[in-house]
Amino acid sequence: MNSKTCKTMESEAVQDIRKRLIDSGARVSQDLGLGRIVGQILVYLYLSREERSLDNIGEDLEMSKASVSIAARQLERLGMITRVWKKGDRKSYYKTADNFSKALQQGLVEFVKQKLQIVGGEIEEAHGLLSEIECGDDAELKFLNKRVGRAMVLKERAGKVIENPFVKFFTSIGKS
Repeated sequence: MNSKTCKTMESEAVQDIRKRLIDSGARVSQDLGLGRIVGQILVYLYLSREERSLDNIGEDLEMSKASVSIAARQLERLGMITRVWKKGDRKSYYKTADNFSKALQQGLVEFVKQKLQIVGGEIEEAHGLLSEIECGDDAELKFLNKRVGRAMVLKERAGKVIENPFVKFFTSIGKS
């Protein structure tokens, strides 16, 4: 095999590996409720040697610039990517956070906190609405009231876990 053929095969293998990893990141991100695009962009940037513009990301991942922009802002808020400015260039460029594992830990904890707040608000509202209903011995109402009460306890416990000093310690390991 000549060196040109070998380099072509190598390049194709590298691209296939990147694509597989990006697809895997998309599935995990979707399972976590962040959306596929967020996972694709995060893994794409993690596997990129250099900072990438929204245009580059959109082209390479075959996505609209608007979709990429929305997902990039979400990742930036979670601290998983950072914006980079290049002198003389008006575009925004992105790269994964300098301490990626730290950012991932903190980003996931922050994400869970946000979700707990949303769910907690819904649970509290449901509890309030249920307490206003006065139907005496309705079995369905009793059952639902008991389940909502249990959900409130679980939400409180989950909040305590997130705020636990050990969790805070482990998310602070590797702070730069």
